[in-house]
This record gives sequence, C-alpha cells and structure tokens, in this order.
Amino acid sequence: MTNAVTASPVLVALDVANLSELDALLDNLQPSQCRLKVGKELYTRFGPEILNKIQARGFEVFLDLKFHDIPNTVAAAVRVAAELGVWMVNVHASGGEKMMRAAREALNEFGDRAPLLIAVTVLTSMSDSELPTLGLTASTAEEQVLLLATLAKKSGMDGVVCSAREAAMLREQLGPDFLLVTPGIRPANSAADDQTRIVTPVDAMALGSSYLVIGRPITRSENPQTALAAINKDLGIA
Repeated sequence: MTNAVTASPVLVALDVANLSELDALLDNLQPSQCRLKVGKELYTRFGPEILNKIQARGFEVFLDLKFHDIPNTVAAAVRVAAELGVWMVNVHASGGEKMMRAAREALNEFGDRAPLLIAVTVLTSMSDSELPTLGLTASTAEEQVLLLATLAKKSGMDGVVCSAREAAMLREQLGPDFLLVTPGIRPANSAADDQTRIVTPVDAMALGSSYLVIGRPITRSENPQTALAAINKDLGIA
C-alpha cells in the first residue's frame, strides 16, 4: 500500500505491549490523519518487521530509537533505517558533531528517499534540577536545548526534538525551516503522566512546533480515531 500523505502534524506514539493491541489501534486510526511513532519498546519486542506491518497499512513512520554511539555505528544504523523506508529517524545531539555529520552523510545516497534526520536535545521528562547531576553546566533545560539544537543544525540535522516550551526560542534562533518535533503534548484536561514540560496541541503549534508527539491521550482513549480527529479539528485540520 502506498503511504498516505497527511497534513496533520500529529505523530501518534505507539505505546502498546503486544500485537493484538497494535492491530486494534491501527484499525482505529487513519493514515490520512496522522503519522505513527515507533519507539524502543515496540521495536525491541518485534524488530524491524513491525515497521513493515505498520507501513503496509499506509502509515508513515517516525523511528524513535535515539541512536547514540560512535559515528560509524550510528551512520550504519541510520542507513538501515533508511533502507527500511521510515519517514523520520533520530539520534542524540549529545553524541556530538562528528556523530551527527556521519549520520547525515550516510543518508546522502538515498537522495529524495532519505528519511528526515533529527536530533534529541533534552528529554521532556527532565527538569532543570537534574542537569547538574549529569555534569552539565547549563543552568536551565532551555539553555542546554539551545546549545544542542544549534550544534544539531550546524551538523546538518533537519531539526530537533524539544519541548514546545522551547519552540518559540528555537524558531527565533534557528529559523523557519528547522523542524521542531515536540513530545509532552497533552490536550486540555489530559493527565500529565510522566512528562514535566507539557503544552496543549494548539499552543504548541502557535509556539512554532512542526510536529506533535501524542501518545496516551489518543492510544488510551475509548476511541483513538475520535480523539485524534478532535485534536486535528482543534488544529484546523479536517
């Protein structure tokens, strides 16, 4: 099946534990209304075949494995992701410029078929008080995000993962074309779960986000497609 092209910025995080849950979720979502994010748990449990299963349904996939290793290893992993046909893949910006440039160069051979390549800055579950415990000198998460996002752009990344609370600052500093993928998105009245730096979908887009990662508010709702449609409606997307 040919992947659908969607105008929605929503990336649904597939936080499911087994194939029956996944099948039920895929049956309740439409590829014209969202893209899907495959993370470490799902990929580790089922391997690359899970990507084929999802893509066969017409969905574009963000492979969220956050590669962080020596440059050659990360370049090889990113190349494999491209061969698997994913729409977007990510690395950790804290892996440094050499690692990110190696990942970028690994995708050159794919031309227009190359996935978008983005870098993780600071996890949205982290607070300012945790930075010193990692030996980081930045006084705030926002300061650390700007440092890593600037390095990511210099290293050839298409964008970064960041909190929507940093989106306006990054948009101003790094320009209109740099992609900002924002987890920690929760519709109004949703539970915060394990995210500490959260924003609603409408506010996130207004702040400059390019794509919104939304998991449990959609996947754990009684009707995932209805929950997704309500978010898209709020965003002005039919």
